[in-house]
Amino acid sequence: MRENEVASRVLNAAFEVHTTLGPGLLESVYETALFYELTVAGLHVERQKAIPLIYKGHKLEDGFRADLVVERCVEVELKSIELVPAVAYKILLSHLRLADLRLGLLINFGEEHLKNGIKRVVNGLA
Repeated sequence: MRENEVASRVLNAAFEVHTTLGPGLLESVYETALFYELTVAGLHVERQKAIPLIYKGHKLEDGFRADLVVERCVEVELKSIELVPAVAYKILLSHLRLADLRLGLLINFGEEHLKNGIKRVVNGLA
């Protein structure tokens, strides 16, 4: 399955979660529900996946944690806040580079209309 197909399935699941729960809950609640929806849909999902940092040729285990990595090709970062700071998109792009992934989704469940809280971040994906 390619990145764009995976992303489409992630977004369908995210809309289902947001429709069911609405905005205003903790990020961890949305992460749990989205993990459930994606797993039930038959997708391989890793939750709070540790991504090591390679620094000057050394593997440092305390790199970062991805909220979700779906089908080993799309990182999903979740927020549940009123306004996502611009730096969040830069952080996701850095994560993609470090994890050698090409597509990330930043989804803010804090939005009243989820479509306003979705941002695709690409790292060399056409």
